[in-house]
Amino acid sequence: MANIVPNSFKGDLLKGVFNFDSSGGSTFYCALYTSLAGFSTSTTTYTGTSNEVGTSGTNYSTGGNVMTNFGVTVGTTSYVDFDDVTFSSVTLSAVGALIYKDSVNKEAVLVLDFGGTKTATNGDFVIQFPNADASNAIIRLGDA
Repeated sequence: MANIVPNSFKGDLLKGVFNFDSSGGSTFYCALYTSLAGFSTSTTTYTGTSNEVGTSGTNYSTGGNVMTNFGVTVGTTSYVDFDDVTFSSVTLSAVGALIYKDSVNKEAVLVLDFGGTKTATNGDFVIQFPNADASNAIIRLGDA
């Protein structure tokens, strides 16, 4: 499996549901999962499931961690950058994550596939995002 961009995110982006501005924009969360079996392009929202690490991890809070958004860089390819997400002093295993907007509807943004099981044992679990540039940023829009 690879990262998944939900179809609902694409539509909601064009409808103005998301604001990635670093000042006054939406708040985003990152939740960890032990299985990505329930995720697809049809995923629309965050819902706590039996696959979320919160049901099996130590010191992990269901719903995940808030993300620090560095805003939007505009150019031929525009992109959004987030600070790396650290889950501190945890014992857990995860195969992926869901980034979602903190709102009543908890709209899905992106499903991350770690490419295998990653673990932390009484330590930090860190999701390191790629370089913030037009070729590598985790969310980017450019010419087709």
